[in-house]
This record gives sequence, C-alpha cells and structure tokens, in this order.
Amino acid sequence: MKNRLLFKIHSWSALAVCLPLLLICLTGSILVFKHEIDTLLMHDKVRVIPEGERQSLDTLLAKTNALYPNYETVGWALFEDPARADLIYLMQHGSSDWSYILMDQYRAELLAPVVSTTHYFTDWLLELHYTLLLHDTGLLLSGLVAVVLCLLGITGIWMHRHFWRNLFTLRRKARLVLYFSDLHKLVGVYASPVLLVLGFTGAYWNLTHFAHELEEHAGGEAHYVMQKRLYNNDLSLQALHDRSERELQGFDATYISLPWEPGAAIRFFGDVDSVNPLLSQYASSVAFNAQSGELVSVYDIRDADLGAKTLDSFRRLHFGDFAGLPSRILWCVLGLSPLLLAVTGVTLWIKRRPQRQRAARKARRQNPAEARPLTSR
Repeated sequence: MKNRLLFKIHSWSALAVCLPLLLICLTGSILVFKHEIDTLLMHDKVRVIPEGERQSLDTLLAKTNALYPNYETVGWALFEDPARADLIYLMQHGSSDWSYILMDQYRAELLAPVVSTTHYFTDWLLELHYTLLLHDTGLLLSGLVAVVLCLLGITGIWMHRHFWRNLFTLRRKARLVLYFSDLHKLVGVYASPVLLVLGFTGAYWNLTHFAHELEEHAGGEAHYVMQKRLYNNDLSLQALHDRSERELQGFDATYISLPWEPGAAIRFFGDVDSVNPLLSQYASSVAFNAQSGELVSVYDIRDADLGAKTLDSFRRLHFGDFAGLPSRILWCVLGLSPLLLAVTGVTLWIKRRPQRQRAARKARRQNPAEARPLTSR
C-alpha cells in the first residue's frame, strides 16, 4: 500500500514537471562546459595570449570608462585561468540592467563590445536554465521543479531501496516493458545521488533568490537605476586589490564587486589556500569603504562554521568542478539521465496503464461495496 502511494506520487510528479525538468537538465549539462563552448564559438573574444604581466586594474578601468562614459563598472571577473579574458560588468546610466564587455588584460584591448548578459548563446542558455526566460516567475518555477526533482529521487530510492539485490540486472532480451523497467531502475539508482545534489542546490539558490527579490521589492520598489559613479574615483582599484591579498593570508582575488547601489562597498571575493576541495573560488572576501578606501571587513571561509562551508560548497557541487575534468564529465552525463528516465518512465506508464485499469475494474467487481459513492451509504 505504501509503495503504491509512493508510485503514484513519483509518477504524477514526474509527469507534471516533465517538460521544464528536461529543459533544465539538458541546459545544465551543456553549461557544465560553458567556457569550452564559448571558446569554440568565439575564441577571439574569450581567450587571450598571456604574454608578460597583466595591465594594472586602474589602466583597464580607465580604458573601460573612456570607451563607455555613460556606463559604470559594477563587477569584474578575474579568472584563475590566465588565458581567459577579463569579464567586466557594466550598468548604463538611467538603467538597472547589467551588461558586460570582454577585455584583454595584457594589452588593455577590447575584445567584445558591451552586450546584455543574455546576448551570446551560452549566456542565453544560462538564463533559460535559471529562469526559463520567465524572469522572477521563472525563478520560482525552476526552484519548484528542482524540489520535485528531489522528491523524485527520494521516492525512487525508497521504492527500490533493495536495489543492490539486482544492481546490475538488465534483461536485454526480455519484453520491452521489462527491459525499460530494468533500465529505469538502473539509471535511477546510479544517477539519483547526483540528481539529488543538483536538485537541492538548485532549489536552494532559486527559492532563496526569489524570496530575496520578494522581500526587497514586495512593495513595488524598483531596482536601483544607475545615475552616477558610486565609488571614489580617486581610489586605486589595483592598490585595493593588492591590499586585499595582504589582509588575508593565501587569498587570491577572483571577482571584484563595485557598488551598483548606494551604500555598497568595494568587495573582493576570492579563493584561499585550503585542503577542502569543495570550497568555491569566491568563498572568502575582503571589503573596503567605497569612498574612503578604509578596510570594512575580512571574511575567511576557513574560520567559518560548518553551515557556512556547506552553503559555499553548493557552487562546486552544483557545477561539478570539484575534481576537475573527470567530475565535470560525470556531472554532464548524469545530468542528462532524466532524459532517459523520462523516455523509459513515460513508456512504462503508458504500457502499464491498461493493466492498472483492468486491475481496478476487477477490484471493484470483487468488492462492489467499496465502489459505491459515499452518498449512497
């Protein structure tokens, strides 16, 4: 009886979210290799030849400001790969939308002009994966689909909790329904740990982001519209960068957040020396006052509690880059498993439905009292 209820929950939940779930899983698996795809499609924009020392951040910032005087720099990705071009996020005056450019950090040359954050193919795929192109509504919908993915994993594992008895069983010469049944269980068992990780981390990010947006703009308040530079133009960004790496031992800055709304600090996020492979490349941070340049805070993930480290590990776990190329390939392949599970699951549901209907009719004939409407009792 319990397994029958779980089967109904599992089946109907899968059918309810089938299309958006497949879309999210397909785009997610592709995006595991986002930079590699970008390299194939637009090598001259995302790759540089790392000759000599990179230009000062102040030089690159001045070049950006000169090229785009009606924009303000609000973010800066400093990739660990020295052959990846710097990605600089901008906001146009009179707008709250983010855009970006790509810059050769060794020659201070613009590689790609300012575009929206969904302009290039993989950027559009990322937005599709994250919000289904439905903005905040899609953010919530994707989060709920991720919750259902977790539910499918849990119910599937429980229904087949004795899976080790037939761990490698795959009756290739059996009837299609038996073969698909074995294949569905086999793929589900192997893929479920990764799918649960992807579902849980994705649900957490989307639902917390949606809750934040709801809290910040519940009263109809719009996002801040950029009007002017929100940091002291006399501050040296390079000097702050170098100081951030002195303030925190073993710190390597990988992203700079400049103020995109009043009151925000100039914050350097980065990696630190650690034996923990799950700590992300943005786990620690050093913040400075955007007007005076005074040190505001230093956050070292190595000194954080288990909860903070667990939340930070979501990035590595979701993208599967904690063990380099092997884990990324594994995440890509297993991330595609819902496509196979959907084909086998729907086929089994369709082929077994007449059998279930016959069994239900037989049960009603054998127990006519149970089939009477409640109003007739």
